[in-house]
Amino acid sequence: MKMEKNSKYPVPKKINFAVIGIGWRAEFFLRIARALPEQFQLAGVVSSREDKREEIRNKWGFKAYQSAEELLQAESPDFVVLSISKEAAAEVILKLVEFEIPILAETPPAANLAELIKLNQKLGKDYPIQIAEQYHLQPLHQAIYKLADSGRLGEVNYARVSISHGYHAVSLLRKALGIKFENAEIEARFFEEPVVKGPDRSGLPDKKEIVSKSHEFAFLNFDGKLGVYDFERGQHRSWIRSQEILIRGTEGEIKNSTLKYLKDYQSPVELDLKRVEAGINQNLEGFYLKGITCGEDWLYQNPFLPARFSDDEIAVAEALVRMYKFLASGKSFYSLAEASQDQYLALKIKEAAAENKKIITQKQIWAEFE
Repeated sequence: MKMEKNSKYPVPKKINFAVIGIGWRAEFFLRIARALPEQFQLAGVVSSREDKREEIRNKWGFKAYQSAEELLQAESPDFVVLSISKEAAAEVILKLVEFEIPILAETPPAANLAELIKLNQKLGKDYPIQIAEQYHLQPLHQAIYKLADSGRLGEVNYARVSISHGYHAVSLLRKALGIKFENAEIEARFFEEPVVKGPDRSGLPDKKEIVSKSHEFAFLNFDGKLGVYDFERGQHRSWIRSQEILIRGTEGEIKNSTLKYLKDYQSPVELDLKRVEAGINQNLEGFYLKGITCGEDWLYQNPFLPARFSDDEIAVAEALVRMYKFLASGKSFYSLAEASQDQYLALKIKEAAAENKKIITQKQIWAEFE
């Protein structure tokens, strides 16, 4: 199925999509559709398990189907969201291609290099697929990248990400450095260290417990542009671990929510990126993020008001909107090629750590698709 631009996808009153899967991540899409029914229409959800289909109908109030084929016979979504494990993703993506339905697939699109190559060989550059990587779409990251892309920092040559694991972190590093598919020289070390157990997907800890966590550390040198990956497993949910994104250029840096740059060579400037929230103190507008400012400039304004979304839910909702815009214009926001590159680099980081040696990556088939 070749990508048709500006065909049946005008600016929508509602974005009509379906979801395949009903795990923890899939529920983000269900919450978004339920919170903003005037903007999103969930055509149905696919699960092979009867108990999950009952949960979809009774708890969420959406239609449930046993298979993608059954759903697509009954419904006409603009696209399907594939939200299943990375081990099963590649096979299901290839099955969905037979229905010629546009796909927004969860990250990563495949578990290993062989599957990534197979997917790209089969789909090429024309099939309407994007990957639902959300980290770069979180409000603070959108604001940070807007500044980095503005030239305020000069030429960006260094980025450090200590926020999330593997391909998520690699995606943030690549975008910060302005890297596409350039080869990297990778060195990595993984260490085990004790830490108090914190919250996880199942909820809060029920007792104090010291557990062992892998601390992953890697240098990615893209011909003079350096990316540093630093992550302790569970860090992104921990109450006692910080998160950090640092982007440095020849004329300034952004560290989390602090911007430092030179107005001229004798005039340093330091500004804070500030969250503007409704519902604080005497404000009765609602309870939501309005946006992020830096000085007098709005770097980010939340388009999903008045929904009470977390930053991650805002990012997932943004992925849905950008998927629809991709179908209308052909403008990619996170392609299969990009996702494949980030997963490939994440796999090479693991390989470099396991073998305790420097690894130089090689151009892969998807590099020619961008």
